[in-house]
Amino acid sequence: MRILVIEDEEGLSDFIILELKHEGYEARPVYDGREGLELALGEDWDIILLDLMLPNLNGIEICRRVKAVKDTPIIMITARDSVMDRVMGLDTGADDYIPKPFAIEELLARIRVIARRAEKLGSQPPMVLTFKDLELHIESRMLKKGDRWIELTKKEYELLFILLKNINRVLTREMLVGQVWDYDVGIETNVVDVYIRHLRNKLDTANKEEYIQTVRGIGYLIRDDKS
Repeated sequence: MRILVIEDEEGLSDFIILELKHEGYEARPVYDGREGLELALGEDWDIILLDLMLPNLNGIEICRRVKAVKDTPIIMITARDSVMDRVMGLDTGADDYIPKPFAIEELLARIRVIARRAEKLGSQPPMVLTFKDLELHIESRMLKKGDRWIELTKKEYELLFILLKNINRVLTREMLVGQVWDYDVGIETNVVDVYIRHLRNKLDTANKEEYIQTVRGIGYLIRDDKS
């Protein structure tokens, strides 16, 4: 099992890593929020241990962005133990929440619970998002249209995933930039239009908006007229 530990207190992080390795887990530490996000999105992890207060990017934002495109279980670890902090973390998609200070035995027990849950889910068929004749296979990140497989780039996949997860909900260009790209790297919202066009070229026929519809002046949505 691979575990990513995003925690800026190096002493605590090193202790957690040591205990995880002693239990037989493969564990990697990262002390910066932005670097943690890159690793969380760029590699496959079985669990992410995520501190709330981090330099450059906080844990809530990391959790939100990871959960927008992945189902990796996340345990929030923080010194802040207010009800609102717990609610915010869980509402953002965190799977569990443990306040500092904590006993390492409790953290290991929570990890085992999530691992057992993942094993049960692993025995089920791979998750697939469907719409009309589209099948987006989450584990393989492959798209099937009818009997034909369509190759997607990383950003095309993430964009289509978010749209399919939010059927009948209009997503603004700003929301899509925030989910798929990093707000802080100078990405303009018109990049969304470019990638929507790429997706349509792969999905649609005769330039029709068969799958992704434009809401003029706002953004895009996938509308299910049957719902």
